[in-house]
Amino acid sequence: MRRKLLLLLETGLVLAGLLMGASAWKIHSALEQPLNITQEELLDVPKGSTPTRTFLSLETDGVIKDAFWLRVYWRFNLAGTPIHSGEYRMQPGMTVNGLIDLWKRGEVVQYSLTLVEGWNFHQVRAALAKDDKVEQTLNGLSDSDVMAKIGHKGLFPEGRFFPDTYRFVRGMSDAELLKKAFDRLDEVLAKEWESRSADVPYSEPYQALIMASLVEKETGVPQERGQIAGVFVRRMALGMQLQTDPTVIYGLGDRYTGKLTRAHLKEPTPYNTYVIPGLPPTPIAMVGREAIHAALNPVDGTSLYFVARGDGSHVFSDDLDAHNNAVREYQLKRRADYRSSPAPATTPETAPAAEEAIPAASPDTAPESLPQIAPQESAPAPEAAAPQNTQ
Repeated sequence: MRRKLLLLLETGLVLAGLLMGASAWKIHSALEQPLNITQEELLDVPKGSTPTRTFLSLETDGVIKDAFWLRVYWRFNLAGTPIHSGEYRMQPGMTVNGLIDLWKRGEVVQYSLTLVEGWNFHQVRAALAKDDKVEQTLNGLSDSDVMAKIGHKGLFPEGRFFPDTYRFVRGMSDAELLKKAFDRLDEVLAKEWESRSADVPYSEPYQALIMASLVEKETGVPQERGQIAGVFVRRMALGMQLQTDPTVIYGLGDRYTGKLTRAHLKEPTPYNTYVIPGLPPTPIAMVGREAIHAALNPVDGTSLYFVARGDGSHVFSDDLDAHNNAVREYQLKRRADYRSSPAPATTPETAPAAEEAIPAASPDTAPESLPQIAPQESAPAPEAAAPQNTQ
């Protein structure tokens, strides 16, 4: 009897060993099998996916076999290891083991979205909505609702996002990308604020951001940004109105069709710096680091006026007579290829056409949404003054 029990035990151990060996062989074979694909394919792993679900999906699509043994392998070797959501690049000749290595490293396919200096928030939202790789969660929301969704309820959105190229994986939401751009702007602005000139006329970083947006829209010539900021700061110190055309255009919204008239310059809007004293109530566009730096470190000088040459650069003048002469030379005798800003070297795929009218400031512009800027004493500008930069 005892010998029978020992024999059964030995037999059971042998069978168990054979079973384990067979299982190990099946798992090894399953791991080393090449993916059944003939060209590169992307594997989309949605949020919340599990290894079991992913293996079964691949087996159903005919990409792999033996999903059962792969699930057994994962359970006993990689239990608790998540699969990062996103897309994975599957190449011909790649084995299942190679694909699992991608999962373990979280090596997902990345895409990019470029937000461009000078864009307004309407254009930012349009770029996000156009990208089919971004999860759309903001459609139908007002600008105020969008700001609340990204955790900044009550803030006016214009100019609050940093223009840059952002990397993301498929399935990242538009709100997540906006949050990244918002945080990046805060980071850059805070750093530049710490190194500002001692005599800049701003009581808070937000005022510098507003000034930076005027600089951003007035020139794309790097060496001119500080000069433009210097003109604006000196005019503010003298109580002169800033009289910058981009604020008029922004205030007109979608009523601007590409031509600015003298009637527009006299039209009262919250943004028309030919009418209001000091800074407009909010930024008028997204700004890059260079414009922020210029606003916080304006170049010293004596010029109070500037006018576009037509090649993207400007002529700076100290007095009204010199300015009017420059206006007659460069504005009244415009060349055929006249430009108020430099021609772009490259045009991002998501950038708007150069001649596209600037959209309305925001679909949600209730007066209570606008930040309050401390009033500044202002004397009227000289009556004969011509526009600084007619677009």
